[in-house]
Amino acid sequence: MNIVVCIKQIPDPETPAAQFKIDSATNKVIPAQGVPPKISPFDENAVEAAVQLKEKVGGKVSVISMGAKQASEALKTAVAMGCDEGFLLDDPAFADGDSATTATVLAAAINKIGACDLVVTGRQAGDWDAGQVGSGLAEILGVPAVMPARGIEVSDSMATVQRVVDDGYEVIEVPLPAVISVSNEINTPRYPTLRGIMTAARKQIPVWSAADLGLSASSVGAAGARSKLLKLFIPVREGKCEVMEGESVEEMAANLAKALRSAKLI
Repeated sequence: MNIVVCIKQIPDPETPAAQFKIDSATNKVIPAQGVPPKISPFDENAVEAAVQLKEKVGGKVSVISMGAKQASEALKTAVAMGCDEGFLLDDPAFADGDSATTATVLAAAINKIGACDLVVTGRQAGDWDAGQVGSGLAEILGVPAVMPARGIEVSDSMATVQRVVDDGYEVIEVPLPAVISVSNEINTPRYPTLRGIMTAARKQIPVWSAADLGLSASSVGAAGARSKLLKLFIPVREGKCEVMEGESVEEMAANLAKALRSAKLI
């Protein structure tokens, strides 16, 4: 079985919120200094799910990521976890895209890899939380999609998926190839072994551009985006405190009631 996993490198979600800053001129996040980025948490579950399937039924796991040069470190982490090869999709033309253009680039890379039986993604990225790329991928590739999944079993040319719903899960059988987006209920990602880390350190990560994928610059990145980010900002939270005066508890309570009624809160 040939499996492709799509991952994204994001700012560490454990970074304290106070360390994040926004460049209002460019509508971009300024990364916290001294905090290295990491694989999006749901994508770690996707890597683990793919590796477990390979261990059960055999085959090969390829991992791809669209991002800057440093995203190759995320790919090497995935290789250290058990993936066989990684591919970085890096081109200035990919910058400032949206979920639609991201799906376009990833789909082109999957087609270039070829002979794919299953595509596994995280249910949503841990930075924007859009959760749209998986379904977009399936639409472009022309295959079924199931999301979010808490369990995957494969047999012959079918996958049996436990799909998360509000009050539990439902079992769906889907023909392969397919796109399955996994949730964190599916597994606990493994820590890379020393042997895996050493293997990943020697692994060459090919870099594919838009031209390598047969994509025009007008169909990707900002040029091909179907949505526009109008404003990115950190919400301002303010609080006011007013002390109720009074000669007794009863009088303070009465003054509080009057204040709340005046503010039309009661």
